[in-house]
Amino acid sequence: MNNELIISSTEQGERIALMQDRRLLEYHEDGNAEFTVGDVYLGLVKKVNAGLNAAFVDIGHEKEAFLHYPDLGPQVLSLAKYTRLTQQQKLESPKLSAFHMEKDIEKGGKIVDVFTKGQTIPVQIVKEPISSKGYRLTTEISLPGRYLVLVPFSDSISLSKKIEDRDERQRLVKIMKSVKPNGYGVIVRTVAEHKEAAELTHDLESLLETWANAVEKLKTAQPLAKLVGEMGKASAMVRDLLNDSFDNVVVDTRENYDLLRKLLRDIAPDKERIVRMHNAKMHLLEATGVERQLKTLFGKTVSLPSGGYLVIEHTEAMHVIDVNSGSSTSKGGGEDYETNSLKVNTEAAREVARQLRLRDIGGIVIIDFIDMRKMEYRRELFDTMEKAMETDRAKHTVLPLSKFGLMQITRQRVKPELNIANTEVCPSCNGTGKIQASISVSDKLEESIDFVVAKQNEKGLTVSVHPFLHAYFTNGLAKRWKWFQKYGFGVKLEQDSSLGLMDYKIKNKAGEIIQI
Repeated sequence: MNNELIISSTEQGERIALMQDRRLLEYHEDGNAEFTVGDVYLGLVKKVNAGLNAAFVDIGHEKEAFLHYPDLGPQVLSLAKYTRLTQQQKLESPKLSAFHMEKDIEKGGKIVDVFTKGQTIPVQIVKEPISSKGYRLTTEISLPGRYLVLVPFSDSISLSKKIEDRDERQRLVKIMKSVKPNGYGVIVRTVAEHKEAAELTHDLESLLETWANAVEKLKTAQPLAKLVGEMGKASAMVRDLLNDSFDNVVVDTRENYDLLRKLLRDIAPDKERIVRMHNAKMHLLEATGVERQLKTLFGKTVSLPSGGYLVIEHTEAMHVIDVNSGSSTSKGGGEDYETNSLKVNTEAAREVARQLRLRDIGGIVIIDFIDMRKMEYRRELFDTMEKAMETDRAKHTVLPLSKFGLMQITRQRVKPELNIANTEVCPSCNGTGKIQASISVSDKLEESIDFVVAKQNEKGLTVSVHPFLHAYFTNGLAKRWKWFQKYGFGVKLEQDSSLGLMDYKIKNKAGEIIQI
């Protein structure tokens, strides 16, 4: 199975695509936001609400973030005490092994007994704003690494449930007990299975250093200051997804190329070579087929290989997915019908699992499969769905089919659902249905090139156009030869299907878009 990570940099941020056997599996747009899930801030408690049993905390965002009592973590009093003593310069050592822990808070306690208005406390972002809600926070700080997650103010050792071998679990626990300092908890990730003690120790030391740096900042930090910044989305995905089946990481900027090679040099030196630079003329997402798949996979309906299709609806409370047999329907109601229904339902289950990851759909999902009477077929469909969801990193639960043929899935919601418009208002006619004459685009483009050459003294230009315009301009050499004679240099043309039919972009030698 071929796994490939495509990272394209734009002026608005990075566009990241995870491909599996050339099929789009995950898509993310990292807009270089100041606030990211995983970031740790020195929050300022603005209000404590006894009715909600929650606090509203200012972290510098326009909306106050939400901190619910169950998200405090049992050792929040220790964290508050440690923060106070650190800022007062009263701790002899920043190490938690020398720190006297406070008593754990009660599970059913009241937040008014923990926080007061105006108090400062380190908080970590766990969920992005959704609808009218602000960021959701926790005070149970966790620092993720390649193989481990470090949890300060805890002494527990937890292992991923996906590590099933009993001997391996015992080995990992033994290693952690021998290297873990007091005052720190550790969660062993799935990728740590069968790794050498030296690799795990190196990862732990790196996380301890990250915590030490955060404590150093805390000494002089003012409220709303960032103490720990999660690495960029691209780097985090490489760190979390990297395994033996990962074949390529393709980037289109030297900055990302150097950054990711350095990251892999630190965490997995044998994988450094998988980072490749895209140097072809065609845009990276165009060349890898991502742009095309984005336009076909985010609609209300999604086709299945057998001729069936999904209809995906989003309501206020949940997502509803209807499975239709379409052109694959077998007439009659006998064995052929049941077999055909199982085939379509199986394809639908795999595609639903893909769509949940691709669109990052969270909350409750109800799937209306094609009715099947045979219990063995219904069990087989449930097993197929569970297996298809195994690779999903979001927490999820899959329930068996109900007697009405409905399946319910709950999936962790960390950020708003990703929606990509696959229908557009024509940029040339603004929906009127009439556009300027195609021949006039040539004149308009030539005027723009004249302006760039004369007023901005640019040379070595590249023009991105819709594939239809590209075909028009490259049909013969007359137009490009005319430009060469006029400007004294060639103008390169490249296709970009994300542009409107009559749109174009002009880039300089460095590949930067020239604003006209």
